[in-house]
Amino acid sequence: MNRIEIKAPAKINIGLNIVSKRDDGYHNLETFFYPIHDLYDYIIFEKSDSFSFTSSIKELENSENLIVKGIRLLEEVKKIKLNVSVRCEKNIPSGAGLGGGSSDAAAALISMNELFGLNIKYEEMISIALMLGSDVPFFLKSKPAIGKSRGEKLRHIPIDINKHILLINPGIHVSTKEAFASIKPETSNINYDECFKEENFALKNALKGIRNDFETVIFNKYPEIKEIKEILLSGGAFFALMSGSGSTVYGIFESEKDAERTSGLFPSRYFRFISRPENYFH
Repeated sequence: MNRIEIKAPAKINIGLNIVSKRDDGYHNLETFFYPIHDLYDYIIFEKSDSFSFTSSIKELENSENLIVKGIRLLEEVKKIKLNVSVRCEKNIPSGAGLGGGSSDAAAALISMNELFGLNIKYEEMISIALMLGSDVPFFLKSKPAIGKSRGEKLRHIPIDINKHILLINPGIHVSTKEAFASIKPETSNINYDECFKEENFALKNALKGIRNDFETVIFNKYPEIKEIKEILLSGGAFFALMSGSGSTVYGIFESEKDAERTSGLFPSRYFRFISRPENYFH
């Protein structure tokens, strides 16, 4: 095998509770990760005589890109040179709370493991992924999961939301590092294991009381993001929440027509995307 083409999907956080600050500077959290499979970055990895990386967004072509960092980390861990040509067609907005960079990093780990026969098992891959970012382990499988600890302790649950999910991003880049620096851990009465379980799962019941602890901080700093949530709810979404540390807000709609109409209420300069249930796959 000399070439791999892979789709690196986005995700949303259905709820995000910051539980506590850890001694290592990170935070313990609880969330429900849900993949958005029809919004993805498309990446081609091809064996080559030397390493190269190109992106459809030129500003991302640097050593800090998580694809590059992921490949370099594998080289360090496995003591091997990975000469590969990488091309990334970027569709997921950056710094948007949708996990685009993390998904790309996971795609790089998965593809290098397969392309070069590194034989890295899943548990070891989680440890490597966590070195790149807290969301990266989720994208190794990109299946609905409750995430705990930094997000790497995952319990996969085969739940389909089966609704239309409208994503709105105003183009505001929110620094995850700064967002975490501003957050104060709060106790939550939400039990994610009870809310999100396959047996007798009812979406609207599961969503009762679900919150994103980052909303207060981010909405105060960027009222435009708060307004997006208000428009989604007034447009007919039965649930709306900011994803991750922002700046994307999503609304869940029963009706595709309502989702499309509400999408039209936002400026054309905004990133707008409707994830449709028929495009979901495990």
